[in-house]
Amino acid sequence: MNRSLLVVDDFAKEARALRSVFDERYKDPRSARGDRFVWDYWHVPDQYTLLRTPAWEYFPKKLYESFHRNLVQWGRRTLGCHDVSPPWLSLYVEGCRQELHGDLPHGPFAFVFSLTPWQKRAFKGGETLMLNEGLLDYWDDFASTRSVESPDLITLVPPRFNRLVAFDPRIPHGVRRVEGTHDPREGRLVIHGWFVQPRPFIEGPLPVEELADRIAELPAAISEIAEELPIAGALCLGFTVTAAGKVTTLSILSDTTRVPSPYEKMRDQLILAVARTVASFRFSKRKGRSKVTLPSVFER
Repeated sequence: MNRSLLVVDDFAKEARALRSVFDERYKDPRSARGDRFVWDYWHVPDQYTLLRTPAWEYFPKKLYESFHRNLVQWGRRTLGCHDVSPPWLSLYVEGCRQELHGDLPHGPFAFVFSLTPWQKRAFKGGETLMLNEGLLDYWDDFASTRSVESPDLITLVPPRFNRLVAFDPRIPHGVRRVEGTHDPREGRLVIHGWFVQPRPFIEGPLPVEELADRIAELPAAISEIAEELPIAGALCLGFTVTAAGKVTTLSILSDTTRVPSPYEKMRDQLILAVARTVASFRFSKRKGRSKVTLPSVFER
């Protein structure tokens, strides 16, 4: 399991309509219509080269707002993040790329949503690349008899059409150089940004105030472990509160908590302590069930 990466295919019902807007604007290469003059050529030597524009300004308002609402709702349910940063629409043609970098402190998760016709692409490259866990702790299990090549060091995530990728933005990541086309319609086209504002999310009759009272019990329950643990990252739990007030179907939705390798067992103990404490929560009786997404953010 890669705790740094979530991939959702066939994410948005608006994907084809969004792509059609882009294709319609570029169907005539000789056209000089005003809505084509919106791109910023962003070039930072040896780091970033791409074309970008604010996504919410590029697409028709109703179409984009529908996509945006679904994106935000997914972030609330899956990551416990209540909003997204203002997303960019970025285009990569010949020579465009992003070298390795980390995004700090934009938000607990970065996202990339692809409008790229990947199966019919005319270019090479364009994948999102991330350093592997083994490379980040390279010497932890080093063996001089084991060969190491690119797949052992880097994870490549193709930007397939209508694919949403969410990942820990602290992990050094980038975009492989695009080679093979200058045609915008054949390039890498993505909407991207960050999920932000982590806090509990409730669907159902459970009052926020009652959940807050239970959450206040967490620090005392985990303090003995947490005080000695150099931990950073976000842990997100999902659970159901029954009409009788009991917690059921508890699961880990996402987990980007990180510690130095000697502390890994203590990290596991902390996650278990958090889960056990949440599982023991009791709430007042209600007329229906509630679904809760509960993020916990650790910083150092």
